[in-house]
Amino acid sequence: MNSTHAATPPPASGTPGLDTPDHRGRTGLDRVGRDLDRNPDVVVREVELTSRGWHVLRRTTFDYRRRDGRWETQARETYDRGNGAVVLPYDTARGCVLLTRQFRYPAYVNDHPDGMLVEAAAGLLDADDPLTAVRRESAEELGVELGPLTPVFEAYMSPGSVTERLHFFAAPYTPADRTGEGGGLEEDGEDIEVLELPFTTALAMIRDGRIADGKTIMLLQWAALEGPFAPRPKALLP
Repeated sequence: MNSTHAATPPPASGTPGLDTPDHRGRTGLDRVGRDLDRNPDVVVREVELTSRGWHVLRRTTFDYRRRDGRWETQARETYDRGNGAVVLPYDTARGCVLLTRQFRYPAYVNDHPDGMLVEAAAGLLDADDPLTAVRRESAEELGVELGPLTPVFEAYMSPGSVTERLHFFAAPYTPADRTGEGGGLEEDGEDIEVLELPFTTALAMIRDGRIADGKTIMLLQWAALEGPFAPRPKALLP
């Protein structure tokens, strides 16, 4: 099989997001993925930009070598919204965690009763590193200035269609660290309620469905299994 990438006509001159900056200063949105060569069983043939709003939707055609050695051509749509970061602030002295509640239309249109999801504070990295981004989101959404951050793990949240890699963190807080009201940025359409909940209540909300957000469930269960609220081993008797 010929493994060279197929030639693609250059974009029309002056196309925002392609050869001239779009409203976010981006160019080359149709080039992402064309130079991938880390997997010898995948050869990218064509990348079609099907939507370029605040985020980007692409349709990519590639050749894939199956485990039995046969090559086949596949096409996938990928939604590129950038990477993100999420944090679980916790107060072990009072047994609390800080979460948010906000309206999420995609959940509302997919059978959630009212679209009001309880979540851990999160946001896109944009031009920031994960630590900076998660501190920014904590200040904006929760009104909290976080101290030391513990990296928990990284995860692809919907790898069948969304490119986003999410960086998970946890951080201790006290009432003195709450320096603002939070609530998010009104100019971004955010209307976020800050929830300070007993950790045991948050776990119960997973079981009864009041917490149905994946990233939040992952952080709360980490906190219960091996994080700040995990059972401590009993001291051995002499």
